[in-house]
Amino acid sequence: MTSFLNSSDVNQKIADFNQDKIALALSLLPEAAKLAVVPVSQFHVGAIAIDEDSNFYFGANQECATASMGQTVHAEQSAISHAWQRGAKRITDIVVNYTPCGHCRQFLNELRGAEELKIHLPHSRDNLLSSYLPNSFSPKDLDMEERLLDHLDNPITEPAGLDKVAQAAFQAAKSCYAPYSKAYAGVALDLSDEIITGRYAENAAYNPTLPPLQVAINLLRLSGHHTKDVKRAVLVCTEHGGHQEMTNALWEQVGECKLETVFVK
Repeated sequence: MTSFLNSSDVNQKIADFNQDKIALALSLLPEAAKLAVVPVSQFHVGAIAIDEDSNFYFGANQECATASMGQTVHAEQSAISHAWQRGAKRITDIVVNYTPCGHCRQFLNELRGAEELKIHLPHSRDNLLSSYLPNSFSPKDLDMEERLLDHLDNPITEPAGLDKVAQAAFQAAKSCYAPYSKAYAGVALDLSDEIITGRYAENAAYNPTLPPLQVAINLLRLSGHHTKDVKRAVLVCTEHGGHQEMTNALWEQVGECKLETVFVK
């Protein structure tokens, strides 16, 4: 099952089916919802993030039966982090099969261009995020210039002697989004023939923050893999921020190899 359509494929489908971009995305929501892993809620939510180049990034809610509900990745977070990991710079539209919850509205408000971001539902198109989040609290209120999905080069030093997997986790930490705490973190999951990474993504309201392991597991699942396929897992992070404890708590529930941790300054 596909979880990504590049702009060429999107334009071809628009021509083939004689429909606009948003109508196409709405028609694909059932496919996105099939990507949900929901052993707890049994509630399938699908989302598609569309970037400024018209690439489609699928997302779906991701749960773990044996971990706390706080470890859940919501569908909108799934689609946005999927886009981030694939290199998207700016999201213009979010298409979702259910109205975004308050958690997701706040998460979306961290994006550059959030003021113009449009949300599309099966029953209602072209809704500005601001209509769902009036009088919002955003990075501007904390005098932050950075936004989620911006290109970042965090001021951490690579430890000597890192191998390929640990280097991938370091690069994820170096480009993560942590403007509030400066608690940088990245995760690398080694599948032997592929390395999947995840980056930490903070939020002005703090609670919608998305830890790096959840970002990595989300991409892992959307790519058709399972945590049982992971041969090695590496976390690179600052000592402050609680990343080691939180990451271990989830990995102990879903992983089959030991999580390695490398601290950086």
